[in-house]
Amino acid sequence: MTRWQAVADHLRQVVPFGISGRIRRITGLAAVVADFPAPLGAVCRIRPGDETAVDAEVIGFAADETLVLPYTDLAGVSRGDDVELIRTAPSVRVSDSLLGRVIDGRGRPIDGGPPLELWHRVPLHSIPIPPLKRPPIESTLVTGVRAIDGLLTCGRGQRLGILAGSGLGKSTLLGQLARSSTSDVNVVVLVGERGREVREFLERDLGPEGLARSVVVAATSDESALLRQRAAFLGASVAEFFRDRGRDVLLLLDSVSRVAAASREIGLAAGEDPAARGYPPSVFAMLPRLLERSGRTTEGSITGFYTVLVEGDDENDPVAESVRAILDGHVVLSRDLAERAHWPAIDVLASISRSMNDISGDDHQQIANRLRQVLSARRDADDLVSVGAYQQGANPLVDAALRHEADINGFLRQSPSENNSLDETLEWMSRVTGELGRDETAEIDKIRRGVAA
Repeated sequence: MTRWQAVADHLRQVVPFGISGRIRRITGLAAVVADFPAPLGAVCRIRPGDETAVDAEVIGFAADETLVLPYTDLAGVSRGDDVELIRTAPSVRVSDSLLGRVIDGRGRPIDGGPPLELWHRVPLHSIPIPPLKRPPIESTLVTGVRAIDGLLTCGRGQRLGILAGSGLGKSTLLGQLARSSTSDVNVVVLVGERGREVREFLERDLGPEGLARSVVVAATSDESALLRQRAAFLGASVAEFFRDRGRDVLLLLDSVSRVAAASREIGLAAGEDPAARGYPPSVFAMLPRLLERSGRTTEGSITGFYTVLVEGDDENDPVAESVRAILDGHVVLSRDLAERAHWPAIDVLASISRSMNDISGDDHQQIANRLRQVLSARRDADDLVSVGAYQQGANPLVDAALRHEADINGFLRQSPSENNSLDETLEWMSRVTGELGRDETAEIDKIRRGVAA
């Protein structure tokens, strides 16, 4: 950030003196304030008589009326209550002291730890990296998950979606990524989770080892839509803070679907008309502003993994479609694999990493393509194999896949506590594909001898 950019950021935070208004009416989740000329996104404070003050954010205006949405509920707020401007643009305080801590959607600690010493203020809605200032993705971020490192290799600064229905192990996979990856800092954002799930994730999935180098932002399902959406942008701002200080950051957001649902609530409260599946247009404008904030700069990188809850395992969900179009690849978790106790339930053939060919060597690509070919042939023959109609020798690839199915599954299956380096993953994958290659060659020779006879 240049000196003048810093000055401009400070000027944006200046609060014009004496701007205030009064509550005119409450409409659904929002309050209408009269004669309150605050800009869009401004933070204000409602003072309901003797009750505790309620902070809110400006989400729209028309004529002499301004629409504000509260961070908490509006209980106790009455017509005529005073409203005062607090900040012209939402921002967040950050520092290195956030590491190892759990904060809410407003940046306040909720883990019972000591007060945070936050020396820097950064905007909540920063501008994504300009296209021509994004260096190419050139190095690998090792996740420790064999199926990803071997077949869906991820680069530093890449953005990947994790698409799955409910109960398929998204949180477990995120915890494994946070513990095992080679990132310097993790920023974990949990949006719309049930209250007990946050603690379970911290203790069971993330653990003390993962938390020590992580910042966790949590906004549970009982919190307001504004705080749930804000948590996602706060996580991106925290990740940018560490990236701008030369760190390689892993940003894990669970889930984009719940952020979109919160944005839908805000849009409908502001009077927008619903469109695809009830989502107003502002939701699909918000998604790229959030997701494009990950990436690589000359100082550091933010590698993003964003989970998408696919309703009814419907991959044509509009949020999933939009996210897929924005990101650099996706990892699909399969219900069929999960039902077979195959963890992580990654459907390799339905998943893709668009940066893999740019960051992996020729040998790596060759053995990865080989394994994909075998898996694809095995899937094509699934119906024949399941009813016992497949004839051995009909397809050497299928024969090799059936003979070494246990070896292939042994490579793709992995317990959450396992952590493999990239060299270990490639060595394991080479052994599996080497056996497959020898078997296929033997089968082809046998077929040729039979034809010659």
